[in-house]
Amino acid sequence: MKAVLRWLGSAPIGDPVDRRNAPFLQSLLLFFGIFVPINKAIFLYAVVGGHVPRPDTLRLSADLATDVLLVASAWIALWWIRRGRFRQGVALFLSVAAACVGIAYASVGLAQVGLDPIPLVLLSLAALVLGRRALGLMLAALTAMLLGCLALDMLRAASPPAVAIGKAVSIGGIWLLISLVLDRTVAALRRSLEESEQRRRDLEAAHLRLQEETAERERTREQLIHSQKLDVAGRLASGLSHDFNNLLAITLGYAQQRNQLAAQGGEPALVAALERVEQTTRRAMAVSHKLLDFSRLEMSQPETFDAGAALQNLRPMLRQLLGPRIELRLERPDASLPVRMDRGSFELAVLNVAGNARDALAAAGAGTFRIAVTRDAAGGSLVLDLSDDGPGIPEPIRNRVFTPFFTTKPRGEGTGLGLSVVRDVIAGAGGDIAIECPPSGGTTVRILLPLASQTG
Repeated sequence: MKAVLRWLGSAPIGDPVDRRNAPFLQSLLLFFGIFVPINKAIFLYAVVGGHVPRPDTLRLSADLATDVLLVASAWIALWWIRRGRFRQGVALFLSVAAACVGIAYASVGLAQVGLDPIPLVLLSLAALVLGRRALGLMLAALTAMLLGCLALDMLRAASPPAVAIGKAVSIGGIWLLISLVLDRTVAALRRSLEESEQRRRDLEAAHLRLQEETAERERTREQLIHSQKLDVAGRLASGLSHDFNNLLAITLGYAQQRNQLAAQGGEPALVAALERVEQTTRRAMAVSHKLLDFSRLEMSQPETFDAGAALQNLRPMLRQLLGPRIELRLERPDASLPVRMDRGSFELAVLNVAGNARDALAAAGAGTFRIAVTRDAAGGSLVLDLSDDGPGIPEPIRNRVFTPFFTTKPRGEGTGLGLSVVRDVIAGAGGDIAIECPPSGGTTVRILLPLASQTG
C-alpha cells in the first residue's frame, strides 16, 4: 500500500495545490479506467445470456460509445498526469465525461433521466481541481447540452413540451445551485490554501535566513575566539617576557660585575657571582617550566620551607633587580616561619612586586624597597609586607590592580598580569593579598599566608 501511495505522489507536478490533488485524481481515473470496462462486460454478459432485457440498438450503441470514450479519456488523462501535464489531463477527462453525459441524455430523452450524480461529480471536480473558471465552463457546457437535449426531445415529441421543459429547468436549477455553493466554497478553500502556502514559503524563507544568520554568527564566533586566543597568547607571551626580563636583568647585573670582582676578589668572587648567575638562570628555567605546566594544566609542587630564609636567599637577586639607586631593606625574625606552597611561585611573586616598586620609583630616581615578614598576633599566619616610598597608587586605580590585563604602563612595557598572577598564587596557597596606600605616600603590598608545621 505504501508503494502505491508513493507512486501516486511521485507525479512531476510543480503547483503545490495540484500536487496535493494528484493522488486522488489518479485514483479516480484508475477507477474509471478499470471499473467501467468490468461493469460493462458484466452487463453485456447478462444481456447476451438473457438475464436482463435487451435495450434498443440506439441506446446500447450510445452506452457502449460513451463507455469507450470515458475509459480512453481516463487512461490518456492518467498518462498526461504522470508526465506532469496535470491540468491538461483533468480538463480532457472532464470534457469527454461532459460529452458522454450529453450523448447519454440525448439517447434516452430528458423525461427518462433520473437523479444522475455524474454531472454533480463533474462540477465538483472542475471547481475543486481546476478552479472557478473551469467550474463556469463546465456549467456552461452542461447547460448547452441540456438545452440541446430539450430541443431534441421537442423535435422527437417523445414527451409533452411542458414535461420536457420542467425537467430541464429542474435539472438546470440543481446544477446552478450546486455550482454557486461550490464556487463560494472553493474560492474560500483556495484562498485559505494560498495563504497557508504563502505562510509556508515565508517560514521556509525565514528558516533559511535563520540558518544563514546562525552560520554567520558561528563564523563570527569562531573568528572572535581565534582572535581572543591570539590576544591571550600575545599577553601571556608578554607576561612571560616580563618575568624573563626581570631575571635576565639580574643575570646581566652579575655578568657586568665580572671585571670589578676579578680585580677585587679574584677567583673566589667570580665563583660566587657565577653561582648567583646559575641561581637566577635556574629561576628563569622555572618560569619556562611553569608555562609548560600551565599548557598541560599540571598542578604546582608545594613544599614546606622557611619564608624568612627564602627571602634571605632571594636578597641578592632583589638587589640586582632594584638597581644601585634603590635601597633594599629586609626585616625578618630569627624564628622559623614555615609555609607550604610552591617555592618558585613564592619567589616569583616577591620579584613581581619588587619589579613594580622599581618601576614606581624610577621617576624619582631613588627610594627604598622594604620587606618585613612576621607572625600575626594570633600566631597562625605569616604577614609579609612589601613596601616602597614611591608616589603611591590612586584609589580608582588601586581597585583594579588585580584585574587581569589591567596596566597603567605604556604599551609594550606592561601586561597587567603581574599582580593578577601574584593574587592567584597567594590564593592557591590559602592566603590573601591587599594593597595599602597611606596618605603620606608610598605603597604596601600585604600578603597573609597560613603557617605550616615543620613536618608538613
